[in-house]
Amino acid sequence: MFDQKAKSDYALLGKTNRIIEGTKIHGNIESPVDMRIDGEVFGNISCEGKIVLGHNSKIQGDVVCKNIDVEGKFEGKLDVAELLTIRKTATIKGDVFASKLAVEPGAVFEASCEMRKLNS
Repeated sequence: MFDQKAKSDYALLGKTNRIIEGTKIHGNIESPVDMRIDGEVFGNISCEGKIVLGHNSKIQGDVVCKNIDVEGKFEGKLDVAELLTIRKTATIKGDVFASKLAVEPGAVFEASCEMRKLNS
């Protein structure tokens, strides 16, 4: 049952992990593909793709990812290789490191922010 060989990057193309509303995770998450989180995560998240934090999401911990779109609540350290998009319903508290930043009016952004050069 668990003897399956590791899937190639091509096999993961178009796949997305999803944590639905009402789900609470206490612990760390590592993902090689995009993620959508509508639940709560108390721990660190490492994602090689894009993360979408839905309107009802709540994250407490450190996040490292390529891109992230925040609609919910985040508290911790956020390390984004490329684009951080903060929607009007978002609340971010902590430390932010990103190459590009887009903030909609109405968002709560109570964080130190360091902008980095995008690695091309």
